[in-house]
Amino acid sequence: MDVTETRVFQSQKTDLANARFVTRSLEAPGAGQVLVRIEHFALTANNITYGVAGDSIGYWNFFPADGDFGCIPVWGFGVIEQSAHPDLQQGMRFYGYFPMATHVLLEPQDVQSFGFSDGAPHRAALPPIYNQYVLTSADPVYQADKEAEQMLYRPLFTTSFLLDDFLAENDFFGAGNIILTSASSKTSIGLAQLLSQRSDQRLKVIGLTSQANAAFVEGLGCYTSTYAYEDINGLPEEDSVMVDMAGSAKVRLAVQSHLAGNLKHSAAVGATHWQDATVGAGAQSLPGPQPTMFFAPSQAQRRIKELGREGFELRLADAWQSFLIAADQWISIEAQAGEAQLQSVYQAFLAGEADPAKGYVISL
Repeated sequence: MDVTETRVFQSQKTDLANARFVTRSLEAPGAGQVLVRIEHFALTANNITYGVAGDSIGYWNFFPADGDFGCIPVWGFGVIEQSAHPDLQQGMRFYGYFPMATHVLLEPQDVQSFGFSDGAPHRAALPPIYNQYVLTSADPVYQADKEAEQMLYRPLFTTSFLLDDFLAENDFFGAGNIILTSASSKTSIGLAQLLSQRSDQRLKVIGLTSQANAAFVEGLGCYTSTYAYEDINGLPEEDSVMVDMAGSAKVRLAVQSHLAGNLKHSAAVGATHWQDATVGAGAQSLPGPQPTMFFAPSQAQRRIKELGREGFELRLADAWQSFLIAADQWISIEAQAGEAQLQSVYQAFLAGEADPAKGYVISL
């Protein structure tokens, strides 16, 4: 039986900075399976959140590893190298959720004209949105010259889109100020862009970021004002909502202590400040409303049930095209190839040193 060796990047679950490459042997696809060669993928601060929330939300379960190590998932493109599925042929290209690796074995089910879902038993209980693989030739969003942008922004922008939808659905909890932590992150930028396009005159989008990234955030043009973390006590004491992408217990405490009764809702979304991160509300009791974990797939599933898959995708596609035009002015694509380059970019994100003006795309 043919065997394919794959190189896989793994992180220690209890110490994300301890990361390694291992070689694994994959047997030729059995009946109904496909072997996919992973061509390239994006690496963003959002992937660090996957690692931080790996146990609590289940991100480690998508591509299981041995012992105390796990595979942080990424979004990218892959091509079928070998197929034992009657409806899927060698050479078909898909966009979807992959391990940071050279190859992966998938078990397609519910194969349709636009793609399939992975039916591996260990993924059955995981959110369906992460198990879908979209055929590039049938994807209304796909543009051949925008693959890098799709890998970098599409999953993050979908979260931004769903957050904007959630806030509007709740009338912004009666607040006028929307405070976004980790304001230089791509999810925050996407949400800020969507909020800035709303006609509601009361809305002010406030970015919280590091001193080093303040100039970049200010230059984006989608934030009403920008504050460094050191200046949290200068935030206007007005009715506000906090959307927390940083996940830092220290930042969360500072904002909630300063605003207290003026904070109408606290949404926990990401963990870009992974070393100081708490997932969801954490153990700490805070002034004002306790943080509520926002889980994008739940909002997506509810909206898809309401609008239908096609209706939801059309709304998302309209917003996506508008965002792409703006994003071209903000972020340049940096393509990297090889194991050393992946390790370097990964460690830069962990250290908070990745350039927010760059979008990193990796090929192994």
